[in-house]
Formats: sequence, C-alpha cells, structure tokens
Amino acid sequence: MSQNSSKPHFAIAIDGPAASGKSTLARELAKRLGLVMVNSGAMYRAVTWKALQEKIDPSDSAAVVAMLSQIRIECGQSGMSSTCTIDGIDPGDELRSEVINANVSAISAIPEVRERLVNLQRSYLERTSIVMEGRDIGSVVFPDTPFKIYVDADEEVRAARRSLAGEVDSVSKRDAADSERVTAPLVVANGATILDTSHHSIESAVGAAIEILTEQGLESSQPSPTSK
Repeated sequence: MSQNSSKPHFAIAIDGPAASGKSTLARELAKRLGLVMVNSGAMYRAVTWKALQEKIDPSDSAAVVAMLSQIRIECGQSGMSSTCTIDGIDPGDELRSEVINANVSAISAIPEVRERLVNLQRSYLERTSIVMEGRDIGSVVFPDTPFKIYVDADEEVRAARRSLAGEVDSVSKRDAADSERVTAPLVVANGATILDTSHHSIESAVGAAIEILTEQGLESSQPSPTSK
C-alpha cells in the first residue's frame, strides 16, 4: 500500500485471548501495511519481570505500585517493531518464560500499572501509525479508532498453539484471569469485527484482516511513513 504523510497517524487495534494468533497477525499485518507493530503485552511482561527481579510478589499491589515510582520504563521502536526497556534493560527472551506467564495476569490487573502503560501506548501515535495488539487496545487504549479486530480461536486450537510454543500455562485459566479482572477486562470492543483464526493459515488470516479493515474504512493510501 502507498504512503501519504499528509494524513494523521492512526492505530489498528488487534485484541484477543492468549494464543488466538493476534501477535502473529498484528506483526504480518504491520509488514503488509508498512506500519510499526506494537506488542502491548510485552510491556506488562517487562513490568512483571522487574517485579520478580526485585523479589516482589506480583499479587502485592501496593509493593508493585511503589516499585513503579522507582523505575524508568521506556517504550520505543527498533525498525518496524516496538521495544520496551526497564531502567535501560531489555529483558529479551525472559519475557516468554514460564514464571512470567504465571504472573503477568496479576500485574496486568493493577490499575496503576495499566494507567502508566496505557499512556505510553498512546504516545506512539505522536510519531507514527501503528498496529497494536493486546487485550484492551480497542476498548481502552484506542476506543475511538475505527480499525478494530478481535482475534479468537477454539480453545483446543489455542491450547495446542501454546504447547507448540513451549508454554505450559492453562489457556482457560488465563482467559478467566483476563476476562474477570475489574480493570480493563478482555472484551470484544464496540465496533470490533471478530476474526476466528482456528482454521486460517497466517496468509489467509492476514487477507481476511485486510478485508475487514477495508470494510472499516482503511484506504489503500492511508498508511503514513513511520518515524526513523
């Protein structure tokens, strides 16, 4: 798709439960459209990583909030992908560890954590257009964007994908934690179109997403150049 720098920056919101395929879809969609892909989940995982590094119980909200006031969180981009560092450190592959998987939902449920990270997520639009994936992007972070897709898949399919990725946490337990939390629960955002990826290949899912976005008003000339 061609680029037009005269148009304002915009966000494409990709939401969905664990292992629904939203990260892969967002990444491939961003490549197709020439946009920056932002993984909001990595931000919550980075804060979880820092809490565990500091020997803080992720369920101790007061301790986590106290830690927040003492750390520097920086979100940026490297090429066409988002980055997130804590006090200048990129946790890298540690963000996908079993211990992070087991504790990130507790961290994500803390209102003060969400408020700080949502502000950082929104700041991306100050410099570029994005495809952002997560669990509250269309409902909380960018509720006014017209471009919203809720990615889902059968629980059995998602569990198999999780296992294939070497992650052993329970899909059903993660779903319950994400959907039942008081702050920014996982929901299908108003205006979002549901895309079931259970029987899609990556290529066909991207094609289906492009069709949805076109129906939602994304024009072929819409993407704007990303910042360097």
